Amino acid sequence: MPAEGAVNPLVQLPIIPYALIFLVFWFLVIKPQKDKQRRHEAALKNLKKNDEVVTTSGVHGTLVLVKETTVMVRVDDNVKVEFDKEAIAKVVSVKS
Repeated sequence: MPAEGAVNPLVQLPIIPYALIFLVFWFLVIKPQKDKQRRHEAALKNLKKNDEVVTTSGVHGTLVLVKETTVMVRVDDNVKVEFDKEAIAKVVSVKS
């Protein structure tokens, strides 16, 4: 009879495939999404007047005013719309 403290190595074997699946999932899904989120947050912090942006709803425009939590976007002559900063999907071009 085996000692009570001894563990059969075959009992731990099913853990290995799950660990490998988790590692693959981490490197293919979780890590790239976190990196993308960090880049988006950095882009939102660096928004400046006259940057051309696209919102999450697909509105293209030029930043006229950047506030702490919102931005004013010019979408046409004399048409300005205020959006939350989080609504900016991407910066198309950066103007100085």
